[in-house]
Amino acid sequence: MYQVEVKMQEGAIVNTNNIKLPMVEIFETVEGEGTGAGFPTVFVRLFGCNLRCTWCDTKYSYPPEEADRVMTIGEIVEEVRKYRSTRICLTGGEPLLYGDKSAALIKALLQIETLTDLHIETNGAIDVSPFMDSIDSPLVRYIVDYKLPDSGETDKMILSNFAKLRKQDELKFVIGSDRDFNEAVRVLEHYSTEALPLFSPVWETMPPAKLVQLMLDHGLSHVKLNMQLHKIIWDPAARGV
Repeated sequence: MYQVEVKMQEGAIVNTNNIKLPMVEIFETVEGEGTGAGFPTVFVRLFGCNLRCTWCDTKYSYPPEEADRVMTIGEIVEEVRKYRSTRICLTGGEPLLYGDKSAALIKALLQIETLTDLHIETNGAIDVSPFMDSIDSPLVRYIVDYKLPDSGETDKMILSNFAKLRKQDELKFVIGSDRDFNEAVRVLEHYSTEALPLFSPVWETMPPAKLVQLMLDHGLSHVKLNMQLHKIIWDPAARGV
C-alpha cells in the first residue's frame, strides 16, 4: 500500500492511510470545461453534496444514491498514480465537504511528482478560506460554481469567496434563463474578484447561441463562454468520460 503522510493545519503529521473518504469514481479523460478544457486529466470524484441543484448532472454522487466505495487517501493516490495524465480534477458531489479530510487529500495529491495542475470544483456553498490558507501551492486552483436562481440554491452561496479567489482561479455561472443571466451580471458588478468568470449554458433551457448573443449585447468582454466538451463528444448522460 502506498504510504502518504501530510502535515495538518494544527501542525500534526498524519498518515493518510488512516483517513477514509466515500468515493464515486476515479477515471482519466479530457477536461470538459474551464481554462483546462481539452487537456487529458484524471478525475477524482468524491461522494456527497450539501446542495440539490435542479439541473444537476451528477445526481449519482449524493443520496439517495450510495457511495460506490470507501477509500483511504493512500488508496486514492495509488489509483491516481496508475494514470499518465499530469492534471487532476477533484470534484463531486462536493469535494470540500469533508473539511480537514478533504484538505488532507489535496495535500496528498500534491505529493505526486508529475503533477502539473490540481483544480478543485467546488459548489459555492463551502468557504474556501480554510483550504486556501492551509494549502500553499501554485499548482492548486479553485473553480467556484456560483448557483443562480434557476438552481434553487442561490441563498446558500458564500459571497466572501469572491474576494478570496485569485487570477488562476475560476468563477463559474451555470445559466438556464434570462433571469439567471441578469443575476450573474448583477453579481459580477457588485462583488469584485480576480477569478476568471465563466458562463455555462444549461443545454435544455439556454441555447448556447442565445447565451453568446446576450454576452455580446452586454459587452461582457471579461467573461468566457464555457461549453462542456464531454457533452459534445459523448452522450450527455455517460459516466466516466
